[in-house]
Amino acid sequence: MIVDGHAHLDDPRFDGDRSEVLERAWENYVRAILTVHCDLEPRRAQLTLDLTERYPFVWAAFGLHPHEARRWDETVAHQLAQYWTYARVVAIGETGLDYHYMHSPREVQRTVFAWHIAQAVERALPLVVHTREAHAETLALLREAPVERIPVIIHCYTGDAETVRRYLDLGCYISFSGIVTFDRAVDVQAAARVVPLDRLLVETDSPYLAPVPYRGRRNEPAYVLKVVEAIARLRGMRIGDLKDAVYQNFLRAYPRVCPLREPAPEGGARL
Repeated sequence: MIVDGHAHLDDPRFDGDRSEVLERAWENYVRAILTVHCDLEPRRAQLTLDLTERYPFVWAAFGLHPHEARRWDETVAHQLAQYWTYARVVAIGETGLDYHYMHSPREVQRTVFAWHIAQAVERALPLVVHTREAHAETLALLREAPVERIPVIIHCYTGDAETVRRYLDLGCYISFSGIVTFDRAVDVQAAARVVPLDRLLVETDSPYLAPVPYRGRRNEPAYVLKVVEAIARLRGMRIGDLKDAVYQNFLRAYPRVCPLREPAPEGGARL
């Protein structure tokens, strides 16, 4: 069994074949997918909830992406609070800091991220963190809160081995994407070697960041196996052992997720 710890199944690039994408994931032994909705577009938010109801191996996270932080207000806060009450919404996020594109001002990003952290601690929900070119401030904000009380997942890790140890010191899980398969991603590969086995997660971040040999195409959950294979090679492990460890880590990181008893994926009309 394998998991895709972070995907965006509501993305429009899946509109033409979403059911087939999920069927391929199941056929490739993906037994849990966390689909992440983080812009609060109403139709896409509802699609995310519908997917979790229709497919027993799909679970959801809701948050406001740092790109969208400029939109945060009390109405958005109320919307998120409502989504977090759904049984199959198992985490808060993705949220965090992104100083690469700067779609939202830094101070606004910090305020919104700190609010998400506080909400995760208050609600005892896992926190999914996006950080790009902002590790120092991300770590500082996490240290200011009692995050040891909740699972914190650093999604799509892009830093080096030295930085990853700082997140590990806070008890974070570290999730690796298709970037780890890229030839030039030597820092990320070094980090993947040093993360303790019980803190390691994998993801696709699909439809983005397709791993080698699919790089340049639309990514999808079935391709998460290529991430596992790459990390297994880096660590000198058997693929099966790594898959089993990641699956157990996913269940610990997201305690609301219930392991499946191998049902077939739900069929029906295309979503």
